[in-house]
Amino acid sequence: MKKLFLLFLVSYSVQGISQELDYQPKILLVTAHPDDDALFSVTVWKTTKLLGGIVDLALMTNGEGGYKYSTLGNYVYGKELDQEETGRDYLPGIRKKELMAGGDVVGIRNYFFFDQQDFYYTQDVEETLEKWDTPPILERLTSIIEKEKYDFVFMMLPFNGNHGHHNVATIMALQAIESMDPDNRPIALPSWNKREGQEGLDFEMLEGYPITKVLPNVIFEFDRNQKFGFDDRLDYNIITNWVIAEHKSQGTMQLLMQGGRVEQYWYAEINGTDGLDKTRQFFEVINAAQPD
Repeated sequence: MKKLFLLFLVSYSVQGISQELDYQPKILLVTAHPDDDALFSVTVWKTTKLLGGIVDLALMTNGEGGYKYSTLGNYVYGKELDQEETGRDYLPGIRKKELMAGGDVVGIRNYFFFDQQDFYYTQDVEETLEKWDTPPILERLTSIIEKEKYDFVFMMLPFNGNHGHHNVATIMALQAIESMDPDNRPIALPSWNKREGQEGLDFEMLEGYPITKVLPNVIFEFDRNQKFGFDDRLDYNIITNWVIAEHKSQGTMQLLMQGGRVEQYWYAEINGTDGLDKTRQFFEVINAAQPD
């Protein structure tokens, strides 16, 4: 299926960009594990650093299930984090600190910790829904979104074969948004990354969960390979590398993020079509904004 990629490379000054938007963007990230937010890192950085916007993060688990990938973290923290008992004991505190250190890089303002169990890797959505305390999650997440009045909510694309925790975090975010008055809903944007030159995922919805359906043929994107700076020697993968480097207790995200990346954002069907112009304008400005 041919996709419509909405990528704008218009040149603006940062001051002109703020005037063009007529608002300072306000975004909530909803993720399952510490370091998942690296997927959105450059759009977040541009929002906070160049547009004067606000980004908050709602984290479902503390990532203690990542003990299996903590072999190198043992040498950083002086503990056997890759042993299950030790890892599950110490990683919640360590990974929260790593998350906030990475958040400092891109300008995340507030963190909402939901402290759900990172029990083990599974692709089973129903198992995760059963093990997590989902009614309080939904109630609290809805309350946060209603109170803060976000423009956009970013979440991970919930595709078949993805981690069940990722998919459930997204389902919960979509359910919270769907429960709100349509006139006050933020725009839901499920996201994933592709490598430069690749087609990316062909996604319509997570099977069995129609709330995850996206608008056909609409993907917004930001290419981290975009050049800037002296002699065009810099690109935005640098920012993602800075974020990932803070997660020293882990390793898999570092490997996943190798190579030039393009951030892609699908448009959830529950948004309706009224938010399309606002979303197009936002990504036009995101693509145009450049550091001085």
